[in-house]
Amino acid sequence: MTKKVAIVQSNYIPWKGFFDMIAAVDEFILYDDMQFTRRDWRNRNQIKTPQGLSWLSVPVQSKGRYEQKIKDTEIDGTDWAATHWKSMSLNYARAPHFKEIAEWLQPIYQQQTFTNLSVLNRTLIEAVCKYLGINTVIKNSWDYELIDGKTERLADLCKQAGGSEYISGPAAKDYIDEAVFLHYAIKLTWFDYQGYSEYPQLWGDYAHHVSIVDLLFNCGKDAPRYMRFVK
Repeated sequence: MTKKVAIVQSNYIPWKGFFDMIAAVDEFILYDDMQFTRRDWRNRNQIKTPQGLSWLSVPVQSKGRYEQKIKDTEIDGTDWAATHWKSMSLNYARAPHFKEIAEWLQPIYQQQTFTNLSVLNRTLIEAVCKYLGINTVIKNSWDYELIDGKTERLADLCKQAGGSEYISGPAAKDYIDEAVFLHYAIKLTWFDYQGYSEYPQLWGDYAHHVSIVDLLFNCGKDAPRYMRFVK
């Protein structure tokens, strides 16, 4: 029996493609043993507003020149949560499914306190998966042993998880050594993010890569109609 595995760094309220990849596999490993990168998707994402796209960024503490893994990245303060929820409320109050989504999303921002970025990201990812009915097993990379070698580590993680097929984002073609997966007898498949249909959005021209919250506020339980692997 084929077991599909994906290994991806956690993002803050990711776009719909992130959740399609989760839905497309049997086990999804959050690869937060990797280096935290600034001005990336780890701690920020975009929503739509009447003035155009707007960033929601979670402030984090920087260790300067020292290596800083995503899993070790601490959140700087707590004020950001109220600011983010206020921004979502102001910009999506007119969306057809705002109240429905707010019932479970608002408490995460207003009733929980987060100090660690990985914990925040996983909490939001799991909440969205629950709403969308995605039942994929989600693990952390530190649940397994990590060996050296960029591609070797991915293949070995997949093997430890009992995977027979590894699903990778297309951007990884620049660094993945396909021969390593061949050596491990693991099928390597490139995930395709093409072919998404447009859904009804507020505020001007259609924007494809915004946070999943845009799709949820606008479409609610109809969101899977505009996704590829969520049923």
